[in-house]
Amino acid sequence: MTTVDDLRKMRDEKALPHLEQYAPVWIISEELFESDEAIQFHVLFQHNLHGWVNRRYRYDGFNNTLYHKGQTLLTEDAALEHMDEDPYIEAGVADIPNAYGG
Repeated sequence: MTTVDDLRKMRDEKALPHLEQYAPVWIISEELFESDEAIQFHVLFQHNLHGWVNRRYRYDGFNNTLYHKGQTLLTEDAALEHMDEDPYIEAGVADIPNAYGG
């Protein structure tokens, strides 16, 4: 059985390379499904085409796969409410115009 820390580490190995293009990125919620060896989590970032988004992902530890599960748009005021803590992925300088459009 995979531990919670192992599952988060495996999630980070899949999620970080994909999400780095959107830095800074905040994890705003996380739900653990131990019996499925999965984590569902929401991230917040400023997308180059859509503005502020709350995007949901599910990491499946058994299959070592990251699934994009949809996103919702946020106003800047709503996004600011989630930025009290340090970001999951920091950025020295945001490079939003050069981020991939996906």
